[in-house]
Amino acid sequence: MRGEFDFINFVRRQTEKKQRPSGLAMGIGDDAAVVTARPGNTSVVTTDLLIEDIDFRRHWTPPRLLGHKALAVSLSDIAAMGARPRWTLISIGVPSSVWKTNFPQEFYRGFFALADQYDVALIGGDISGTPDRIVVNSTVIGEMKQQRHVLRAGARSGDLIFVTGKLGGASAGLRLLEAGGQAPDNHPSSRPSKRRGFNARELVMLRQLSPTPRVGWGIRLGEQRLATAMIDISDGLSSDLTHLTQASEVGATIEVERIPVDPLVEQVGMKNHEALALALHGGEDFELLFSVRPRNRARVPKEVDGVPATLIGEITDEAGRLQLQEGGRTRVLKPQGFVHFAGRGPSQK
Repeated sequence: MRGEFDFINFVRRQTEKKQRPSGLAMGIGDDAAVVTARPGNTSVVTTDLLIEDIDFRRHWTPPRLLGHKALAVSLSDIAAMGARPRWTLISIGVPSSVWKTNFPQEFYRGFFALADQYDVALIGGDISGTPDRIVVNSTVIGEMKQQRHVLRAGARSGDLIFVTGKLGGASAGLRLLEAGGQAPDNHPSSRPSKRRGFNARELVMLRQLSPTPRVGWGIRLGEQRLATAMIDISDGLSSDLTHLTQASEVGATIEVERIPVDPLVEQVGMKNHEALALALHGGEDFELLFSVRPRNRARVPKEVDGVPATLIGEITDEAGRLQLQEGGRTRVLKPQGFVHFAGRGPSQK
């Protein structure tokens, strides 16, 4: 790739191969994009930042997987609001040594592969040089019917707490990568059915490098008005449950036996207590944590897109108090997930 504008033309050609989405008046090629929300809909906007040596390491992250993850983390935020993703913008800064490789093209191929899966259109972004690190910023714009958004606030005492999928796999994958593990070079689809043929070690590393946003679950919970509060698990179950309960001014009790620990964690050699710790505090699983009124329990789907949801606990009226119940005993659950600038958490390198 010779220069910035050659690369912009490369990206624009990729978008022009696709049918122009309804509501897009102007995409890539002008100073800004012009989009129109569908009548009766509200727009939802999120943005995320990935920085080399903080959120990922170049030597263990294939560029296609980084492109995938850059979009996936923002899609997960949109899902947590109960919205349907529609548009995306991506900005990337790379050192000149990276620019001279096929990294930028491969990054965008991974990005487009996931965008196509969820019918999300790239409408803009930016590219720049950096002194030494790769920096990625992704923005996703979603839509929902007015007054259908799901906030972190909204849970009340007696609500049931559910979580989608399995927990702890992404953090286990991070441990393997830090120990010298090598992820598969090929880029599997985020659909679980396309990941057959990988061994347990490869699968947990893909949990870390190529997460699957629960877009289908988010849309279902939002459109059917099932979730009273919701958040995606990026910092860890203990931390994100804390965020949700603080916003709702409530407490929560979680039953240890119900936590859906990823079975792959023990398959890669980690003991039972380690697997539970990763499920509680590991982070980057990008599952959805949500509360539901007891009367709506039977309406919660058993699964969406092949992914189940598990009832793990209950909202209480003890604001700020999180508890774990196990074997008839109760203990306090303290948030131990990732916190930027605090030097704590699995992603702090």
